[in-house]
Amino acid sequence: MLIAGFPAGAWGTNCYVVAPAAGEECVIIDPGHLAVQGVEETLAKHRLKPVAVVLSHGHIDHVASVVPVCGAHDVPAWIHPEDRYMLSDPEKALGRAIGQPLMGELTIGEPDDVKELADGAALTVAGLEFSVAHAPGHTRGSVTFRLPETADIPSVLFSGDLLFAGSVGRTDLPGGSTAELYESLARVCLPLDDSTVVLSGHGPQTTIGRERATNPFLGEAARGQGAEDPAPRRGL
Repeated sequence: MLIAGFPAGAWGTNCYVVAPAAGEECVIIDPGHLAVQGVEETLAKHRLKPVAVVLSHGHIDHVASVVPVCGAHDVPAWIHPEDRYMLSDPEKALGRAIGQPLMGELTIGEPDDVKELADGAALTVAGLEFSVAHAPGHTRGSVTFRLPETADIPSVLFSGDLLFAGSVGRTDLPGGSTAELYESLARVCLPLDDSTVVLSGHGPQTTIGRERATNPFLGEAARGQGAEDPAPRRGL
């Protein structure tokens, strides 16, 4: 298994490139703001051929480079239908009035081929099978992607902005819901093995076991609590 990640752009959003091995087909997860150069360097370094872009949610810091990346490699983008509108209307997703400047260098819009993700789907691409879980709270259409455990590596959860090392996603933007975020944490994250590696949308990697022991928000979810609006730590 090859997983190469790098932080990109103004928000330091983690973009991941995932493949069975070097020299094979790959999937690109969350090509955000100014991610194109990092994507191309990663593809060249590992001799990879992209076959799909998958998006954990629709915020601009995770999708800003989806049009150029998909266009350059003629691949589809996968996104949950609840967040699809953000591809062409990112200002609405951030609670901004249409017409206000939004970092003018961004290429806004849908790529030529958009496919929709569904809760519980098994997404098979590039010889990999990702389990898709709808995880609203940060946005209505947030999802996570999980790779199963193998003989060589533990299970890997690409958590988007649901779960971070020591924190969770903010819920104060349009489409956010604190109650739904805690429900998603309890339903999607808590049942996973402690050995599950968590690769989030911002910040360092962690494990479910570490977060179960130290993350106060995951602890509140386990107790069926979580009334407070989580303070954002990273990204949008």
